[in-house]
Amino acid sequence: MIGDSDIAALLERLCPMFVLLDETGHIKNVGPTLQKLRTDQEMPGQRFLDLFELLRPRTVTTMPALLASAGAKLHLRFRDQPQTALKGLIVPLPGRQGAVVNLSFGISILDAVRDYALTSADFSGTDLAIELLYLVEAKSAAMEASRTLNLRLQGAMIAAEEQAFTDTLTGLKNRRAMDHILERLLRAGTPFALMHLDLDFFKSINDTLGHAAGDHVLQQVARIMVEETRGDDTVARIGGDEFVLIFKLLQDRERLDSIARRLITRLEEPMPFGGDLCRISASIGTVLSSQVTQPDPGTLLQSADLALYAAKRAGRACHCFYSQDLDQNVDQNRVPSRANAEPEA
Repeated sequence: MIGDSDIAALLERLCPMFVLLDETGHIKNVGPTLQKLRTDQEMPGQRFLDLFELLRPRTVTTMPALLASAGAKLHLRFRDQPQTALKGLIVPLPGRQGAVVNLSFGISILDAVRDYALTSADFSGTDLAIELLYLVEAKSAAMEASRTLNLRLQGAMIAAEEQAFTDTLTGLKNRRAMDHILERLLRAGTPFALMHLDLDFFKSINDTLGHAAGDHVLQQVARIMVEETRGDDTVARIGGDEFVLIFKLLQDRERLDSIARRLITRLEEPMPFGGDLCRISASIGTVLSSQVTQPDPGTLLQSADLALYAAKRAGRACHCFYSQDLDQNVDQNRVPSRANAEPEA
């Protein structure tokens, strides 16, 4: 005759979450995986219905009623925390010797694996839970790979956008970035000042000392302008030796004039290159966004350009603000284009 120990040994191989009950409803033995769910308490000896809460069928509260539900699916959970949900099937043993309840996690398997650190060794080799775990692991790996790829693509896009808006020589914003910032400020109705800076005597640096010296000067000019502006300001290189500075929420003429004069003073300091000294200066024209009716980027840049050339006519190394007088005198004192500008001294 097969004894309880033989039945338990057999069930451990086939059903690692079995419960072997006696005729009174007390637990005689449990499978190793089920015991792993409550490592701090021995399940044998406890009354089955004291350890588990039967959710369906709800009417079952005694062992006879439990045995009477043989063949029906049981829905139950632990009475203590964590209240892991389980599914089960009860089969009476011959001769009223008790019953075997085979339990599984059902759709709660993922929560169980997480809560109890279960592995494939905790399940029967024929249990579909193994395949489900492999699918979950494969899905997790695929999602992690997808997330990593998305992060790399996002990083590449950000880098590409940053490169598209950056002047590669100086690290400043470029013309495209300046246009974008101007349009955004104008669309939001944010007051600002636009300063157009052009280097004086820069052409002679390239002609006498070479383009490497010119590149060095442009990089030093960029550094100085960044040092003399705030974090929220924009400094852009829009041409060979032309720069635009945008001062958000700044309309104070005295402060703007002070900034322009500091820039001119610092840019007039000789810049060492090799064994030579590079000497330049700067002319600056400034326009306030509030000075232009229905301002747009083109109109603002043209107004700043008028002020810039007024500074050049004043003797260079000067700063001028835009005024309507410059518009009125534009026909008599036509602003030369870059192609027709008078050669630098």
